[in-house]
Amino acid sequence: MFKRSIGLVSIPLLLLVLSASGSAQSAKHPQWVGTWATAPMLADGGGFHVHPFADLTLREIAHVSVGGDQLRIRFTNEFGLDPLTIGAAHVALSAGGSLIKEGTDHALAFGGAASVIIPPGAVMYSDPVALAVAPLSDVAVSFYLPSQVMRGETYHSFADQDSITASGDQTGANELPQAAKLQSWYFFDGIDVAAVEGSRAIVTLGDSITDGAHSPVNANLRWPDVLAARLQQDHSFDRVGVLNAGIGGNRVLNDTTGPSALARLDRDVLAQSGVRYVIVLESINDIGRLAHLSAPEDDITAARLEQGLKQIADAAHEHGIKAFGATITPYGGAGYSCARGEQVREDVNNWIRTSGVFDGVVDFDKITQDPQNPTRFNPLYDSGDHLHPSDAGYKAMGEGVDLALFNR
Repeated sequence: MFKRSIGLVSIPLLLLVLSASGSAQSAKHPQWVGTWATAPMLADGGGFHVHPFADLTLREIAHVSVGGDQLRIRFTNEFGLDPLTIGAAHVALSAGGSLIKEGTDHALAFGGAASVIIPPGAVMYSDPVALAVAPLSDVAVSFYLPSQVMRGETYHSFADQDSITASGDQTGANELPQAAKLQSWYFFDGIDVAAVEGSRAIVTLGDSITDGAHSPVNANLRWPDVLAARLQQDHSFDRVGVLNAGIGGNRVLNDTTGPSALARLDRDVLAQSGVRYVIVLESINDIGRLAHLSAPEDDITAARLEQGLKQIADAAHEHGIKAFGATITPYGGAGYSCARGEQVREDVNNWIRTSGVFDGVVDFDKITQDPQNPTRFNPLYDSGDHLHPSDAGYKAMGEGVDLALFNR
């Protein structure tokens, strides 16, 4: 092998030195894995104005999946048109409501600074914080928004979780005075923990059925929550995080509430820390438009949906991520059901099961359908609108995912 020397150090020896240096640097700067995430979107009514969030503290609660002894917080200005100033930020373990657990509060820094300005369209991670977080626990992220112009606020509308607001900078308060509730996550969309051997994450990409519509507030009974709890019960999988990237009303092919699944794939799936798997449960809102066409792009076909889903699987594979196709749950009797839509649903489900595009299949259709009428939900699993599962339905879905998929 050709070998060139630099002074008294040969190239192989130099590479060894650099490798050792890199190892030391890796030990100093840990790798990360996602333990909680939400999918951001543009908040309604984002005209040019001074937002009522001015001079306000937000204390937002997140239910993590895997635990860790060090974490970092991701703040977002993805849909903002102006720089977003966060004047101060803290993280602590939640004690319920606006309370935090005594002795767990930590001020966050950004490159050593107490405040940060996030450019439009960007995200910003906090510096690492040494805080032991147990699996399936609640973390409180508090941050202060000084008066500023905001156009195009970034949020996740349907949190199924109470967060708290209070006037002024109360980020370090044990309990927020005169607190008001907020049921959306604003400007905050992720928590990572320091990875250990075996750490990896699953992203659940979906619509309102993944987001947890009709699930009780603060109960953490969405099907991804059920899956996360199951993983923690098995030592083989207790280092596998679950990140919920569901958006109510989301579609594969077209924007509605939030960008389409194709448009948000890079941010909400491929860029997540430590992601190894994605479960894709999308299409019902594309199909539902067939009942009442209002735009030419709503006139979708099974073939177009299959191509969109294949694009998602192919992109995952190009990034070393296993893609699992979830069959579309029944919707017979729902407000936007129709015979043509049902045929598309059945055709797409058959394609998910048989095409080989996905690395595995999660058959939510079979799990939730009424055995006597497969186009409808099992009555035990129907929330009442014939579209979204009940708590029992979400439980059946979360328990129906084969954990062996995550051995691969």
